[in-house]
Amino acid sequence: MAASDTERAQQQIDEIEALSSIYGDDWCVVDEDEKIYCIKISDCLDQPKWTLCLQVILPPGYPTAEPPIYQLNAPWLRGQDYTELANSLEEIYVQNLGESILYLWVEKIREVLVEKAQSSEPEPDIKKTTEEVDEDDGDDFLLDYQPIQEDQIKMLNCMTSESQEDEELPPIHHGNPITDRRSTFQAHLAPVVTTRQVKRVLEKLYENKKIASATHNIYAYRIYCEDKQTFLQDCEDDGETAAGGRLLHLMQILNVHNVLVVVSRWYGGILLGPDRFKHINNCARNVLVE
Repeated sequence: MAASDTERAQQQIDEIEALSSIYGDDWCVVDEDEKIYCIKISDCLDQPKWTLCLQVILPPGYPTAEPPIYQLNAPWLRGQDYTELANSLEEIYVQNLGESILYLWVEKIREVLVEKAQSSEPEPDIKKTTEEVDEDDGDDFLLDYQPIQEDQIKMLNCMTSESQEDEELPPIHHGNPITDRRSTFQAHLAPVVTTRQVKRVLEKLYENKKIASATHNIYAYRIYCEDKQTFLQDCEDDGETAAGGRLLHLMQILNVHNVLVVVSRWYGGILLGPDRFKHINNCARNVLVE
């Protein structure tokens, strides 16, 4: 029998209590209502060389039906390191479907940090690390709720100089709509390499009266910056709480980049509950696969 919402909520409460007692000061509640938490993980307690912050949002369906939405923050965590760690977390989730997995995630990350400390890798510049982590902390908690404009200035660094090319409107693909209880969902996809292109595509989509009239236009994008070997990514819920973060998480799992996905939802008057997230993700996955 599937777990009820009450059972899931209780499982989350039990897991949170256990983790806060295990990790003490390293465990931090960012937003109780939105279920956003942050865990500071290091290779050792005395004089840590390697430290990483794991931020998680627990969606209503966790642990039985949905994975946590997470973000890994550390200035040294880039490219291959990030991908390998993200893949390990994904594997743990898949191997323990329906179970509470945050403890397993934290300990896996600690294992990776201990290996780094024991290997001959030079440790990161501590001064730089602390400054960057402090700076990041504020922004990254807002990952799921930030409109695109907030981050525009930071993003300028990643843009290429050939502004003429940037201005070109990429081709936009429209996926097949999914309808359930009078609500309709449709995904739109465009290849993008700069945030200016993201803006152009969104403007173009909103010129379409039908899309502009959607109850929600949820979007997420991931752009890989070759020179910095980092991802530029952001998302927008447009009133459908946490939907943007879930869409971005799906894109991370599928390891897609240089793409913008927008999912339009036209609400039909009947509440769908958690099913709406399933439809948003299915629409997005179908258009990405196509």
